[in-house]
Amino acid sequence: MAQHIPFETYEQSAEYVAAKLGEFRPEIGIICGSGLSSLADTLERTVAVVKYDDIPGFVRSTVEGHAGQLVFGELAGRRVVCMQGRFHCYEGYTVQQATFPVRVMHLIGVRLLLVTNAAGGINSEYEVGDVVLIADHLSLPGIAGSNALIGPNIGEFGVRFPSISDLYTPRLRQIAAKAYLTNAYLREERKFRIHEGVYAWCYGPCFESRAELRALKTLGADLAGMSTVPEAVVAKHCGMEVLAMSLVTNKCVDRREPNTIDAVAAELAGQPLLKVEEVFPHHEEVLAAAAARTPDIQEFVKSIIGSV
Repeated sequence: MAQHIPFETYEQSAEYVAAKLGEFRPEIGIICGSGLSSLADTLERTVAVVKYDDIPGFVRSTVEGHAGQLVFGELAGRRVVCMQGRFHCYEGYTVQQATFPVRVMHLIGVRLLLVTNAAGGINSEYEVGDVVLIADHLSLPGIAGSNALIGPNIGEFGVRFPSISDLYTPRLRQIAAKAYLTNAYLREERKFRIHEGVYAWCYGPCFESRAELRALKTLGADLAGMSTVPEAVVAKHCGMEVLAMSLVTNKCVDRREPNTIDAVAAELAGQPLLKVEEVFPHHEEVLAAAAARTPDIQEFVKSIIGSV
């Protein structure tokens, strides 16, 4: 059963945060994914830092690489708030708790949400370090009932049955594409590559099995990750524009293993099968890949923010 959070709880949280900001009101929200909290370091002027632990209604981010605070300031001439650390359902939170900050950001003025994440590359053309603009998503948990909008609709935020066919705002993806294509330094010197693809939201915290990844690929997914979709859906419900991007931090292992019986039979016959070395994903790899690409993503995000 979904946990209903009343509108008054969101209001209380928004009022607390707003009181820390004086006259400052952010217009753009940035959710920093695993290992990408340093995006907040690109702010040209920091106005305030508010810890999650102090905000009514916020839960605690428990994952390494997620600092757990809102950082307010200016970036490329725009007023922004960076969410350093997000909440995930695999931490034991409901989808409503995990997306709570998005509605609070909306109440304090945010009208555009930029969501970043670290994801596994299902598409064989993707390499570690590539960035993928999310054009659409596959939400098996959402289809199965883990949708952040389940429960009584809060009309102050949006309608009962929102369309998400254009959830990932085409205008913003075009701006991101132009920012990339006109930056020769990133493309040629830094070998920074971007793609556009479909993101599959998986609940986590386990990395996906081989069979699950093959199924996701068959269903049209290019990436797999454990966040972003609930936040994007809630932002759309609030009427925000949404730009979401994934940093490919590992290549998914979806190769079907050799049949064990055949392998043992070959070994007994003195003809052992050739072993294929495989690299399985782990969180340290995710953080390392994010750290390696941080300067490039900072520049890319800054150029996008300056153009929206």
